[in-house]
Amino acid sequence: MDTIQLLLGGFGTALSVNNFFAAAVGALLGILVGAMPGIGSLAGVALLLPLTFKFNPVTGMIMLSAVYYANMYGGSYSAILINIPGDTPAVMTGLDGHPLAQQGKPGKALFTSNIASFIGGTVGIIILTVIGPGLARFGLRFGPVEMAALLLVAMTSLGWLLGDSPTKGIVATLLGILMATMGFDAVLGTPRYDFGSIYLLGGVPFIPLVIGIFGFSQVIEMMELRNKPRDFDTDKLTLRDSMLSRDEFRRIIPPSLRSSLLGTFIGVLPGAGATTGAFLSYMQEKRLGRDGHLLGTGRVEGVAAAEAGNNSAAAGAFAPLLSLGIPGSGTGAVLLGGLLMYGLNPGPLLFQNQPEFTWGLIASLYVANIVTLGVAIMIIPWLIKILKVPVSVMIPVITTICVMGSYSANNSLYGIVMMLFFGVVGFFMKKYGYPIAPLLLAFVLGPTLEKNFRQALQISDGSLAIFLQRPISAVLVAFLLITVVSPIVRRAVGKNKTKTKGESV
Repeated sequence: MDTIQLLLGGFGTALSVNNFFAAAVGALLGILVGAMPGIGSLAGVALLLPLTFKFNPVTGMIMLSAVYYANMYGGSYSAILINIPGDTPAVMTGLDGHPLAQQGKPGKALFTSNIASFIGGTVGIIILTVIGPGLARFGLRFGPVEMAALLLVAMTSLGWLLGDSPTKGIVATLLGILMATMGFDAVLGTPRYDFGSIYLLGGVPFIPLVIGIFGFSQVIEMMELRNKPRDFDTDKLTLRDSMLSRDEFRRIIPPSLRSSLLGTFIGVLPGAGATTGAFLSYMQEKRLGRDGHLLGTGRVEGVAAAEAGNNSAAAGAFAPLLSLGIPGSGTGAVLLGGLLMYGLNPGPLLFQNQPEFTWGLIASLYVANIVTLGVAIMIIPWLIKILKVPVSVMIPVITTICVMGSYSANNSLYGIVMMLFFGVVGFFMKKYGYPIAPLLLAFVLGPTLEKNFRQALQISDGSLAIFLQRPISAVLVAFLLITVVSPIVRRAVGKNKTKTKGESV
């Protein structure tokens, strides 16, 4: 009952004119920033942080939180429409969202993205309200050993789950890990795999990699197929035709709820973030979904799983941030800086000493979620018109977006050169059937896996037995072995059955 009363008091704070306006403006800015390739939530929140200096602490943090939260909505738009993820979690959304757009169903993909984002955010905020501090304390049990085991499960599953050929998926994963190790060693501080180039000392730049391998490769493909007629009638791209049918709505509810629960838990883990939440949610749907084997071909379930996973993870990240003062991601670190800037010390006493601020912020997440959904749905009619633009116009427009996004990463022509290079790499990977998602996700998760794995070995003086001595990591290692062995066993059993049938005939 106390929690409900505190939350109602928080709604009184969040629904004041100034705070509601701040949440609405933050939601709109978050969508716009999220939809711009090359910016992302980290840069978006950091850029907008100075705008809140003159606000009172409650209003300022409500606006920044709304920006961060709405960014998860906006990141999917460019991924669905032009196959350039606005932020890293949207990579998973694009796996099914862009094929849907190519089939003439961009509106359905956008509607699914928005509704699943709303469900994921709502579930995440409810869990944050009810058991946020307790969940944050449980998340602290995931140290380097447990995080290394969790990420190892994720990395091992990449090749099996994404792409038609497990071998090609594993090759793409290993290529992503190799690129992630280029630059300075995070532990020893020595350069590695820089090939004598000063540019590679900082590693492969992430934003040009993403824009090139998804966006510019798409431009090359469009130039190759520019004379091929579209597979759908652009006149049918209307709002009414974009609405989800009752059957499609029923299909997205189970994956949205499953992904929301998993994503919230992932968001609580230190250093995991929305990217890991989106990937593991998609992986879960690939395994547990009724039509999981069809994901990647343009299924609303895939869009729903990814979006619910990343939005719930974004909501879950507020639990350790507020109750323990531990940011779960780079964006969380900027929000933590905002808290400290306002003289607020996050931790167990924040809920007691600053109840108006804490519960006002939590209540504002509910408000921002509803406002963002409304704004997101209203702009769908304008978004779907993008696909009505002729290919001859789309090619230079997307190329310009790719160049601007790559240059803005570090204000250097080097970013543009890398974008062009990875665009060619991405084009040939698609042409020869090598999945891109495993490469990119291995590149993103690889450094975190390496850091936690090396820390785990330092704790155990180099003994791998530590992964079996801790309960959580032991369970994850057992799951890892099952993941690796089960496809091999199934293949062997299938061959044995085929051989037995042949002998009987």
